Amino acid sequence: MKKTGQSDRDVPGPPPTPWDEIAPGLWMGGHYWTDPAGELRPAVVSDEFDLVISLFSRTGHGPGPCAEHVVEQMPDAELTAAQLHTVRRLARTAGLALDSGLTTLVRCHSGYNRSGLVVAQCLVDRGLPPAEAIALVRRHRSPWALHNETFTSYLTAGLDTAALLVGLDPLA
Repeated sequence: MKKTGQSDRDVPGPPPTPWDEIAPGLWMGGHYWTDPAGELRPAVVSDEFDLVISLFSRTGHGPGPCAEHVVEQMPDAELTAAQLHTVRRLARTAGLALDSGLTTLVRCHSGYNRSGLVVAQCLVDRGLPPAEAIALVRRHRSPWALHNETFTSYLTAGLDTAALLVGLDPLA
């Protein structure tokens, strides 16, 4: 596969692991990871997790037949009110799975932003302040996790408030 260098951003390619545990039973990852030689590798899920939430998907990346798979395509960009409500729903789904003792993976392309938004919101729902949730995601996944400042703003404001604000019609 090709090297992971990105000429359009200062952000490195995907982290050196396919997924990382952020909190007990709650994992975050991507569809790609970077091996020690700097090569981009596919992160293929088989049956390591009970629930996989994908915010980006590619054929052949799993999960296996024993895992529940929830797919909600979402951009790594400003989100609509409906997309923010989807993030809330997915975070609740992850939280309910954890409460049931299920291992849960939330993933996107590289495992930085979209998955970070859902995982951090799940942590906020479980009682962590947004800044602590963001710091935990970065500490366990990558310092580059949640580098999308819009996503950290959504978390800081609260997703319900952010959904109200992005849903407003611009003044004429």
